[in-house]
Amino acid sequence: MKNVLVIFGGKSSEYEVSLRSSECIIKNIPRDKYNVYTLGISRNGDWLFYDGEVDLIPNDEWISSGKTSPAVLSSAYGSRELLIFDNAGEAIKERIHIDAAFPVLHGKNGEDGTIQGLFEMCGIPYVGCGVLSSAACMDKAFTNLVADAAGIPQAKWLSFNSYDYSVNADGIISDIINKLGLPVFIKPANAGSSVGISKAKTEADIRKAIDLAFEHDFKIVAEEAINARELECSVLGSMQGVKTSVVGEIVPKKEFYDYEAKYISDDSELLMPAPIPEKVSDELRALAERVFRALDGKGLARVDFFLSKDNGRLYFNEINTIPGFTSISMYPKLFEHTGLPINELIDKLIEIAFEI
Repeated sequence: MKNVLVIFGGKSSEYEVSLRSSECIIKNIPRDKYNVYTLGISRNGDWLFYDGEVDLIPNDEWISSGKTSPAVLSSAYGSRELLIFDNAGEAIKERIHIDAAFPVLHGKNGEDGTIQGLFEMCGIPYVGCGVLSSAACMDKAFTNLVADAAGIPQAKWLSFNSYDYSVNADGIISDIINKLGLPVFIKPANAGSSVGISKAKTEADIRKAIDLAFEHDFKIVAEEAINARELECSVLGSMQGVKTSVVGEIVPKKEFYDYEAKYISDDSELLMPAPIPEKVSDELRALAERVFRALDGKGLARVDFFLSKDNGRLYFNEINTIPGFTSISMYPKLFEHTGLPINELIDKLIEIAFEI
């Protein structure tokens, strides 16, 4: 059997989401094919081999369980070893061969190509998109540039960084209002799970939203607000072949599908499959595959769209390369409705990790 290392936690604003997602993945990895090992990254960035109960992970009780040991991945290319140290962090007490890594690290340092680069340097196969793909998909400005170049329809947008804003705040705000209109969405370029996103309806709202977004990233993306239904499609595969799920619809109780609605509250309505014409569903699934391929996707991604209530057109919203994998997350639920149970989905993701 192959040894799979599930990595969770991380120094990210999405730490809690990672814990919930990892629990679901760990519990559903087929144990007749894989030995599962777990490595948690604390909020402080400490790497800890965890050998305790899975049920302690979601509430962050794993960190104080007494079942952790300092650990690192061996930098010797091709050795594919997890080195576990004594509690003093001085002597190696165990070496575990790792056949594949399964990063369940949402957001910064997990979804942005950084840990993928570490896996590449260590020669460890891993689940999910590669270095460039992960980085480009994480950065909403680069994602939008690629989508524009590929001719994929999306909302009007513009981007600016903290330096631009420091020297020309009034000009940037004027551009946002004149080019994108009101209301408008203000987003950190490199944050996931709707963290730091605001819907601004006035100039004063825009200024507050920009201040909030800068708490999460140095670069901001502003996008026109489309009067639309929110649709999502899960994608699985590689350049050799891509499978798309049924289309799902999010009916948020709030003005938009924010962090709380995604992971904490169950107030939002999730419709699977979405009540849309077959023609629209087919078009959306084809667009999801185009987005995935344009950004060199591999393994998994959830691709989100808007269906305009005004003109009936589809607009690409965003792509998430390590989507939520919790009990209420759309990625596994959509494939379940497509006829792919979660254990088979996870098995397929690990198999794809070994593809060149």
